[in-house]
Amino acid sequence: MVGDVDGEVFLSIEDDGQPIVDKKPRFSIPKKAAKKPQIVETVEQSVEEEIFDGEIIETEVLTQSGGVYDVAWPLLGMDCPDCAAKAVRAISYLPQVNNSIVSATAGEVRATVDLGEGPMSEVSSILRSLGHAPDVEHHQLVGISAGGVARRNGVEVKKLEKVIRLQPGILDCEIDSDNRILVQLVSEAPIQLIEARDSALDTILGAAPRYVEATSGRIRPDQWRLIGGGLALPILLIVLIAEFYSLSSTLIALIAIPGLALGGLQMFKEAIASIRNRQLGFQVLTSLAVIGAGVLGMWEEALIVAILVAFTAHLEGDALVKAREAMQGGLDRLPRTARRLSGDRLLNQQGINQVLKTGGLSLQMAPSAIEITPGTGPLATCQDEGEGVEVVPIDLIRVGDQVEVRSGELIPCDGTILDGRGALDKAPLTGESVPVEVSKGEEIQAGLVLAKGPVVIEVSAVGDDTRLSGLIEAVHTFREESPRIQSGIEKFTAIWVPTVLFGAFVVWYLMFPDNWKVILLLWVVSCPCALLLATPVPHAAALANAAHMGVIARGGSVLERLSKVNHVLLDKTGTLTSGKPKIGQVTTAKGKRRDSAIKIAAGLEARSNHPYALAIMELAMEEGYKPSPINGHNDVEAGVVGVSSGKQVSLIRPDRLVRLGIEIPKEIQTELDQANKLGYGASILCKEEVPIALFTFIHDDTRQGSEKLIPELYQRRINVEILSGDSQSAVTKFANNVGLPEAAAHGNLSPEDKVKWVRGRSKTHITMMVGDGFNDAAALAVSDVGVAVGCGETVNLDAADVLIPADDPSMLCDLIDLARKAQRILISNLVFSVAITVILVFAVINGMYDQLWVGVLIHEASVILVILNGARLAGNSGAVKLLSETFKSLYSDTKKSFEILFLKYRSN
Repeated sequence: MVGDVDGEVFLSIEDDGQPIVDKKPRFSIPKKAAKKPQIVETVEQSVEEEIFDGEIIETEVLTQSGGVYDVAWPLLGMDCPDCAAKAVRAISYLPQVNNSIVSATAGEVRATVDLGEGPMSEVSSILRSLGHAPDVEHHQLVGISAGGVARRNGVEVKKLEKVIRLQPGILDCEIDSDNRILVQLVSEAPIQLIEARDSALDTILGAAPRYVEATSGRIRPDQWRLIGGGLALPILLIVLIAEFYSLSSTLIALIAIPGLALGGLQMFKEAIASIRNRQLGFQVLTSLAVIGAGVLGMWEEALIVAILVAFTAHLEGDALVKAREAMQGGLDRLPRTARRLSGDRLLNQQGINQVLKTGGLSLQMAPSAIEITPGTGPLATCQDEGEGVEVVPIDLIRVGDQVEVRSGELIPCDGTILDGRGALDKAPLTGESVPVEVSKGEEIQAGLVLAKGPVVIEVSAVGDDTRLSGLIEAVHTFREESPRIQSGIEKFTAIWVPTVLFGAFVVWYLMFPDNWKVILLLWVVSCPCALLLATPVPHAAALANAAHMGVIARGGSVLERLSKVNHVLLDKTGTLTSGKPKIGQVTTAKGKRRDSAIKIAAGLEARSNHPYALAIMELAMEEGYKPSPINGHNDVEAGVVGVSSGKQVSLIRPDRLVRLGIEIPKEIQTELDQANKLGYGASILCKEEVPIALFTFIHDDTRQGSEKLIPELYQRRINVEILSGDSQSAVTKFANNVGLPEAAAHGNLSPEDKVKWVRGRSKTHITMMVGDGFNDAAALAVSDVGVAVGCGETVNLDAADVLIPADDPSMLCDLIDLARKAQRILISNLVFSVAITVILVFAVINGMYDQLWVGVLIHEASVILVILNGARLAGNSGAVKLLSETFKSLYSDTKKSFEILFLKYRSN
């Protein structure tokens, strides 16, 4: 349960699909119907409101609210994988926490929380004590006073904070000197948790809660760190002057101790919290070093170390924040509101252009947002623009609604254009750099910018169901999948830190029995923070860069393997070609009807998405033939079989018929030979194993970029082969067109043949299999790196390591280049991190320096350099620019921290 700890608590909630919510109120008062929550849009909108004090009701807390939820919230100061691992171990001792993950690269915690076992605020209190306060905004509960709410619930005002913290979805509560109640809410939540939260607050407040963003007067741990460092600076100057004039050591100690307490306060608190939670980290080592320096009378060194840790820790954290921002690059920008049409403005078959001629201000220009609201429920107010146009929260938009999007706005949901023309920047989804023209009947996706407009769309997906939301979720998920090398590093550091802690005493005893300071020196230089960040930062940046290209890779391990690929196996149809061949010729055997053949073939292919099947269905539709009813569909080697009018029918690849010894009629064989010479594909329709018709398919649909893909792969010293189920002649002709030797073009391969081929190549090479269809799934799975190109199919995407939604296969080369660059940066980071640690330890043991602050400065500088080096892969900002912005932020953040401190104590 939560104690009286003032801990900031934050969670953002991801809906796990089946949350269990116990809505039983915690107070023994009559149940009320939950009211719709209301949000006041901006704090500047403060109007005189009647303060509701409520009736006095004797109540007591009866029970925790129940419910199990997957939650997540952003963290301040989460800048090291070692800190992340320690945070996970610390909160895992809480009974309400399951399956917790803390990410240094994303700066957030994710966990499954059982509210029946304890509140969310307790989880955040633990993290806050470790220096990782939540990073979400405060909201004021408007229309009520803390005193009135306290009287209503029969508790003292000072205990009201604790009562509110116990409620579901409430992460922290603060009652300030103005009698305001400030709460911190989950930033994302399933609707069930939002309803439970607002129902509980309704019970406590006596009215439906209304929220407005507000500023808290509470000073965060990172701000206390800067304040302490700033206050310790003048004390350090005084100590240096006192030592220069050889003043009494007792006087110097009396001056220095307050400076150490101020400058190292946050570091000491985090060290104590780490020990309480049975964790050992950099804070423990540096705290021991500072205390040891003070005991030895080295006050100026102790102060310098405390000040350096205060400022460089902030620099390190801010550098990682800047890197995260560079990695995002605008991906996470789904709008929170939409312009919905209603009444007479809804489009019909006549006069639909009237809507598009309406003027007015734009709703949401990219990339800004109109408002920020807690949770994901209907928390914003609606704005009526008149004439049947209403700006509403995105949560109120439903599939089938009509939404207007104007020039320069972010598209709020996926949908089909009903009227209007525009141009889209599709780079976040497909990697296309040139805006794409769109018009009536075409689909557009949420999160993209409508460069030209306006358009009216019919909504097909909203919120988490949109394509961009899925991309964002995939990027976030896969970014946290650690590469294999990272797990080895983490196992090493788990042993390294306690080894350094106690090994320093061994070095002192054996080598420097008269110099205690060597222990302190080894403690501050041996922390492996830079080593721990050497791998995750470049991988996270590379994965984000890939997402901006329109590519999703399943984690750092995939990038590691991708950087070593030396043999690429390419499927032809749908990968190097569009997968949309056209019917060339339909040839029937003597006495057979063409229309009947097309109907039967269409019936056989009615359930298939194979390119040939789609071509046959399109032919039947164009000629007005209805597919014949087929029973007993069954996929077989190189074709499909079924039953029509009691007889077996099949559509089979010609080479399969030859192997089965089935004779092909002369008129069909003649056309088949001609098709093979031209490189066309072919399928033969059989009835009771007797060929009755030949369908040929023209492949003149080479994807843009296929011609340059093969030469570019050769330039990167990568071998290339084509694996296809098409006829050998068709594959050979295509290989000649794209610059591939005939010996590397393999046709007539079944899915099982492809698997055998990939396995064989994988024994001697690092292989990449690239495909798009269902029949490629097994081959993708057995290759070292499986790549699905195009929209793909579910089985295909599950088997793939990389998804390229775009239709340009040349993007493979860009992806390989990115993976190789990431690997080079990773190796350089590892070498640099290890080298710095080894050099510093060597220098200490050989007496090359004996100043604690030198080791701390070099150690922290190496961490910042590793972060910036990895962040270069994000592609949005150079390392120099990131470094410059980081130091500017240090100045502005320190100034802001002192301003908050002065305001806080002046108001008191």
